[in-house]
Amino acid sequence: MKFESDFSLKPYNTFGIDVKAKLFVRFDNVQELQDLLQRPEVKEEQKLILGGGSNVLFTKDYDGIVLQNGIKGMEVVQEDEKFAYVKAGGGEVWHNLVLFSLEHNLGGIENLSLIPGTVGAAPLQNIGAYGVELKDVFHQLEAVHLATGELHTFDAEACRFGYRESVFKHEAKGEYIVTAVILRLHKQHQLNTSYGAIKTTLEEMQVQQPTIHDVSAAVCHIRRSKLPDPAQIGNAGSFFKNPEIPTLLYDVLKEQYPDMPAYPVSEATVKVPAGWLIEQCGWKGKVVENYGVHKNQALVLVNYGGAKGENVVKLAYDIIQSVQEKFGITLHPEVNIL
Repeated sequence: MKFESDFSLKPYNTFGIDVKAKLFVRFDNVQELQDLLQRPEVKEEQKLILGGGSNVLFTKDYDGIVLQNGIKGMEVVQEDEKFAYVKAGGGEVWHNLVLFSLEHNLGGIENLSLIPGTVGAAPLQNIGAYGVELKDVFHQLEAVHLATGELHTFDAEACRFGYRESVFKHEAKGEYIVTAVILRLHKQHQLNTSYGAIKTTLEEMQVQQPTIHDVSAAVCHIRRSKLPDPAQIGNAGSFFKNPEIPTLLYDVLKEQYPDMPAYPVSEATVKVPAGWLIEQCGWKGKVVENYGVHKNQALVLVNYGGAKGENVVKLAYDIIQSVQEKFGITLHPEVNIL
């Protein structure tokens, strides 16, 4: 393990914001992490756990120590007739775990293909896309408690998953580092092709009896056509959560905006695409100096090069205000703003 001081985080956040960390160190296994946490220079500093940096927007230098999760490894640890339990290190790239599941013909996360970030970050916000969420296949995770260095296990109930939510964003925020995740994946596949453009894309691909591999390919195609590559244009994917609103409010808005889409959540609530709301307010493709809203997806804020985090934050809150004024709906950032 090597400590770096005054360390540039620009290559370690997908927004490409040029900020520095007071200290930076990478750990590659649980024991290294536990040893790190006992060192005085680590104990005394505020800590930031960094995976792929794909869900963070830095607005200033970080006056503490950044701990980068480098724990790798993927394996089937248990199986029965219906399920296989796959364990992956917290530092693994999430999409590599999707590829691992496809290689072993295991279903459940094909709709989550190409989501940026690491496995360890996935349960923190219960990642989801195209009608599937991590909680649907989650079994348990292992995490090291920062204060004590103890290794704890969390099942789904203990994680308290919600829409882009978990206990790690609330009561346990900043208290744990996820070192491994175990998923319960399906041997008998249950495809979900009804959400978004998956069904249409499969038809365009001339696939009549899709497999999990076909669904993954369709999702990858959709994401690549809509979302900018962070290696080319700085971004963190979807910047806002899709708001859930009362069905009664949606019915009122639907009369004024007949094309307003929504997806049922319960008898009393529906989910409205944040991208649609933002686009209706005229933000899609808007460029402000060297940052703006992506031309193909209004849900994505981008750094065209050299933008500061506070510039992007101001843009985000200008968007929130305009959506509130037009629709009476409050958007909430999905990205962590630091």
